[in-house]
Formats: sequence, structure tokens, C-alpha cells
Amino acid sequence: MSLDVSPKLLAEAEHGDIREEDFVATVRTSLPYAYDLIASLAAGLKDGTAEFTDNQTPPPSEQERGQLLRALASDAIRGSLERHFGVTLAFQNCHRVAAFRPGARGGETHAKFTSVRSQVLNQSPEFRDC
Repeated sequence: MSLDVSPKLLAEAEHGDIREEDFVATVRTSLPYAYDLIASLAAGLKDGTAEFTDNQTPPPSEQERGQLLRALASDAIRGSLERHFGVTLAFQNCHRVAAFRPGARGGETHAKFTSVRSQVLNQSPEFRDC
């Protein structure tokens, strides 16, 4: 799944740096499911006191699953979304995304969520082909 990059943004990139806000806008329109999911996790984190918020509901279709995988597999997209929403993202299997407060990276809760043990414990037969 590729981003729908406008000719204007492509021309800007060919001639130098682009504004991150323009890149995030491209992500928002190209990967709306992923963008909206991360936005809702960030809002829930901001409004609450929990150390992190996460999504455990599978995407409604393979198209949405692909958007989520695309957003989180790209360092540029993931990093831009983290900066845009002021969160640190973590990801398990094909849909469990968590938003942590920025200072949480490397902390006990973040380390537990991103550990190999948690990854193994978060597996099930339904996720084999996701």
C-alpha cells in the first residue's frame, strides 16, 4: 500500500525537504484508518491517566489492516505520527497498537509491552495469516 502523494508534494521532495505537516496530511488522506486509530489512541491517552492506550479490535477489512501495517512498518510514517500526536507507538501482531506517553520509551511498562514474552503471549491461531 503506497501513499497518495500529490504532484506538488513530490516536486517539493525532489527539490529539498518538505514540511512534516504536509507529509502527515498525506498520511491522513492515504491511510485514514491507521491515522484515525492512532488519533483516537492519542486522544484517549491525553484525556486519561493510564500509562498507555491500546487497540485490541481487529480492523474491519484487509484494506484497513494493510493501512495499519503500512503506517507502522515505515520509520518515516511512524515517526511523523508519533511527533504529530505527541506519543510513542508500539505494535504487536497485525492490529494491536499502543500509544504511550513520549517519556515512557524504555520504561518498565513500555519494555513489558514490547518484550518478546509479551509478543508470544499476544499470539493466537487467528493471527497466523494477518
